[in-house]
Amino acid sequence: METEPDAFRDYVAGRSARLLKTAWLLTGDWHLAEDLLQTALAKTSLAWHRIERWESVDAYVRRAMVTTYATWWRRKWRGETPTRELPEHSTTVDAFHEIDMRESVRRALVTLPARQRAVVVLRYFEDLSEAETAAALGCSVGAVKSHASRALARLRESSLLGALVREEAV
Repeated sequence: METEPDAFRDYVAGRSARLLKTAWLLTGDWHLAEDLLQTALAKTSLAWHRIERWESVDAYVRRAMVTTYATWWRRKWRGETPTRELPEHSTTVDAFHEIDMRESVRRALVTLPARQRAVVVLRYFEDLSEAETAAALGCSVGAVKSHASRALARLRESSLLGALVREEAV
């Protein structure tokens, strides 16, 4: 029988990569994503002995990530946003189409409000059902549908994803 620390260590080793992708999609930044995942896992470790349904551990960690990120997002001052390149300079087109697409999606996600972004990430990138997403966010299924609808409409209108969606349709 595994002890609690061993079980938690095995869980972290097995699921961290997947959860880090979710955190990255929520934050849009690898460093913040690592911090977010580490914070969520620290919260999970404190509650590890209370978790009764092992199939819901991922949902618990995702919920911790979403609520932690929402707290960070509310506190964050948004007067300036550091970037690698100045906005006046266009980025060079890279020969790697998949990487360009991934970056376009990340940029578009960052423009969404935190709640809408969380719904899109959980529903479409984590492939959760509406009910699972609602449970992870602590809201109703109707709210998930509403946030998803608004987010998808906003992404369709986005100049960042508009060309990508049209390109995929052709």
